[in-house]
Amino acid sequence: MTRIVIIGGGPGGYEAALVGAQLGAEVTVVDCDGLGGASVLTDCVPSKTLIATAEVMTTFDSSYEELGIVVADDTPHIEQAARVVGVDLGKVNRRVKRLALAQSHDITASVTRAGARVVRGRAKLGGPQGIDGTRDVIVTAADGSETILTADAVLIATGGHPREIPDAMPDGERILNWTQVYDLEELPEELIVVGSGVTGAEFAGAYQALGSRVTLVSSRDRVLPGEDPDAAAVLEDVFRRRGMNVIGRSRAESAKRVGDRVEVTLSDGRVITGTHCLMAVGAIPNTSNMNLEESGVKLKESGHIWTDKVSRTSSPGVYAAGDVTGIFALASVAAMQGRIAMYHFLGDAVAPLNLKTVSSNVFTDPEIATVGYTQADVDAGKIDARCVKLPLLRNPRAKMQGIRDGFVKLFCRPGTGIVVGGVVVSPRASELIHPISIAVDNNLTVEQIANAFTVYPSLSGSIAEVARQLHTRKSSGEA
Repeated sequence: MTRIVIIGGGPGGYEAALVGAQLGAEVTVVDCDGLGGASVLTDCVPSKTLIATAEVMTTFDSSYEELGIVVADDTPHIEQAARVVGVDLGKVNRRVKRLALAQSHDITASVTRAGARVVRGRAKLGGPQGIDGTRDVIVTAADGSETILTADAVLIATGGHPREIPDAMPDGERILNWTQVYDLEELPEELIVVGSGVTGAEFAGAYQALGSRVTLVSSRDRVLPGEDPDAAAVLEDVFRRRGMNVIGRSRAESAKRVGDRVEVTLSDGRVITGTHCLMAVGAIPNTSNMNLEESGVKLKESGHIWTDKVSRTSSPGVYAAGDVTGIFALASVAAMQGRIAMYHFLGDAVAPLNLKTVSSNVFTDPEIATVGYTQADVDAGKIDARCVKLPLLRNPRAKMQGIRDGFVKLFCRPGTGIVVGGVVVSPRASELIHPISIAVDNNLTVEQIANAFTVYPSLSGSIAEVARQLHTRKSSGEA
């Protein structure tokens, strides 16, 4: 029987384990924190659970008056503008941890039920591949004892951890990284978020919705510099309109505690203060102390593992998946890389990873969902495509729900009308991007999208409307 050892139990690891066991291999998963990895225990599941509470707060605060909802309370008239709905952050965080742990247990049950074995500990490669084509994996348990596993193939799916600035080291109380925020019992009164990428933007928006006064420090000229510029502009406008202090083109040099407050010094010498500071400045791959390069596994300058499109590393029989590869920091991509690795090694039919069919979502309010080629790709000449953007303000369902911000944007090839990309900015954009993902993955045309029935009224109707506009422009010969 083929023996496979998987190091790391995140989405890349546990999805690979399910496939490997299904295809008849003897699978062992070595994990030190609990199956699900950071995605389930400290990152994706916890943050989106927190954001789910924030979404309720935002929806209520922003639209209850417009929708005709009356809130009766004892607030004196002079203070009527005061918030009438609050949040118990300690209770929210206890729910976050409970759900994350439950999800981890469910994954463990699925993996063991499929026939894979789960071993608790930390693992490293034992050296180059042996003459017989196998290699050793050394597992160190919590008590320091070592076990050697022999494998025909190894999958490394060890993920990453928060990057730290030497002069802004987290203390878990006032200066935090994104794994530590769930230990807070009280809502930060004034929160400084350093970093305006996906993690920083999501937490900044969430805590603002929960009631914190938020300052977002961005080293770039706008929030979400890696996202569609129109989408980022909408979100930044929403952030500012809701009272967030967004400081652009500013890099944080240090953060230190001063009593019960935190002082953050910017590169231009300015000092901003708050009660708490969240450092969201990227992640570092977990590749150290694993004997990788000594075993023939090539690393990039960033420390990530080099892989090809079927998840192979430079060392025979060693594969890698997830954040440790630096491809896309998405659970869905990690899971696909893990499955592809197993299909490839075990001789099943496999399609190489195609990043142009990956859909992703930023869980802010509004959400930003994207798939396929981007505006940056078009502007850089990587693909010739036409584009139409339709504001949600014109959508009847959006009007009914009091939705003011957002749009649908589609990219299609001139001539053929094949859909090659799309952006949705709206509440639940993560759900609305799916039909566009199907179109991109299956080379559907704007005509096919336009002719498919949609529910009236619905937000998804805007997707069909954009497709109709692109089809009309195609027919009339407009660019």
